[in-house]
Amino acid sequence: MKDRFNVKNPSDIERLSFEVIEREVPEPRPFKGDEWRIVRRMIHASADFELLELVRFHPLAIESGKKAIRSGCLIVTDTEMLRAGIRKKALERFGVSVECHINDRNVVEMAREKGITRAGCAVDIVGGRINGGIYAIGNAPTSLNRLLDLVNEKSVRPALIIGMPVGFVNAEESKERLMSQDLIPYICIKGRKGGSPLAASVINELILMP
Repeated sequence: MKDRFNVKNPSDIERLSFEVIEREVPEPRPFKGDEWRIVRRMIHASADFELLELVRFHPLAIESGKKAIRSGCLIVTDTEMLRAGIRKKALERFGVSVECHINDRNVVEMAREKGITRAGCAVDIVGGRINGGIYAIGNAPTSLNRLLDLVNEKSVRPALIIGMPVGFVNAEESKERLMSQDLIPYICIKGRKGGSPLAASVINELILMP
């Protein structure tokens, strides 16, 4: 244990962390292959082993996400924190751009005029530009609900929704709504848990997959 306290290299810290996770979640695991890679990365980001019971994957989610990234898609996040947590340098080779519009002046003005959240308005600002891209939500249920409204209206068709809003008001309900539809592939956390670091970890693992 003494040696571990002296580990300073980031890659060594990550490797040792994965070794701990692998040891504490022995085979047979509830997830296999690429799904396990993503859940392992999420546990690494949160130290939360309850995710083993809460993460949900649409059957086409991983392939759809990988294909979108490799085609140079747009990734939109609901918070600047989530955008900052994505490995944007690693995305440059694919030509992927990452945007967050929560602080755009027109979003702020629209939210004030309508008396609704900026996160919900930001979805409207992006609109059809997210078609074939990835919308990642780690904080705002209003963002997820508005995105699903537009999906139902056939206005938008993202390749993947990462739906992980966290909290006590509408977070669980918005994710249940996401999981009840089958039009758009998703990766989701059931219940109240979620957050920007978890949503970012999903994208960061998708980037690393062959």
